[in-house]
Amino acid sequence: MEYFLQQLINGLTLGSIYGLIAIGYTMVYGIIGMINFAHGDIFMVGAFVSLIVFLILLSIGVTFIPLALLIVLVVAMVVTSAYGWTVERLAYRPLRSSFRLAPLITAIGMSIFLENYVQVVQGARVKTLQPVITGGYTIMEGNGFTVQLSNIQIIIMILTVALMGIFSWIIAKTPLGRAQRACEQDRLMAGLLGVNVDRTISLTFVIGAALAAVAGLMFLLYYGVIDFYIGFVAGIKAFTAAVLGGIGSLPGAMLGGLIIGLIETFWSAYFTIEYKDVAAFSMLAIVLIFMPSGLLGKPEVEKV
Repeated sequence: MEYFLQQLINGLTLGSIYGLIAIGYTMVYGIIGMINFAHGDIFMVGAFVSLIVFLILLSIGVTFIPLALLIVLVVAMVVTSAYGWTVERLAYRPLRSSFRLAPLITAIGMSIFLENYVQVVQGARVKTLQPVITGGYTIMEGNGFTVQLSNIQIIIMILTVALMGIFSWIIAKTPLGRAQRACEQDRLMAGLLGVNVDRTISLTFVIGAALAAVAGLMFLLYYGVIDFYIGFVAGIKAFTAAVLGGIGSLPGAMLGGLIIGLIETFWSAYFTIEYKDVAAFSMLAIVLIFMPSGLLGKPEVEKV
């Protein structure tokens, strides 16, 4: 029981990170019907920006950790959002009226560019960060095993729930959210009714990139190791989570992220770790066979 509870905590933490990245995929798809395959590398850029800013702050004597983390979070979100905006301007806006495969190919090209760009600028070696947030709580002890809930895990899960609530409120209650939902229904009609479609889509990319920056910072603080390739792996997992939960649904993206994180963690704990990805993708295939729209997705209605 103790071992199971510990893996449950670990799985929820990993799933929270996947869920935040998956929200970026599902928001873009919900509005323009396309997959931003460069989003995983935007997450990777966010992790590197967080590391660089944190090291700069330490070098100039900012040692108060809460203040340093707040500055790192704000700077990472701003810089990473600029990358997200650039991807939309270069890879999507010029090709929005082209055939559907064109922006997809361009997005893959942007993904490869970002990976190699970071590799050239930062080097191919892994970058490490010593634990910044330490300590935790003992949940249970028994059978020689202690269940620990660390402070960083608490922060990750609380921050994920808070951000999920904030952005759900933005989508449901704010003028930007109404514009996004209008563009999702019909971009042409939304434009005719006064919605600035280009600005709405750009802001959607910016919001998705900001969430990816938060996920990048949490990944850095939780694992303490990053490299230029983490965006590809995490991006594929987050895309899988978005499809599993129902791409286009914000709660579905978070639910899918939690499921993928739990599957990976429990499979690694009880079975062969080499096949944890097989287990995650097998679950996706099984769900899509019986629920083609995902767990919380809505079937697409053909407009005539």
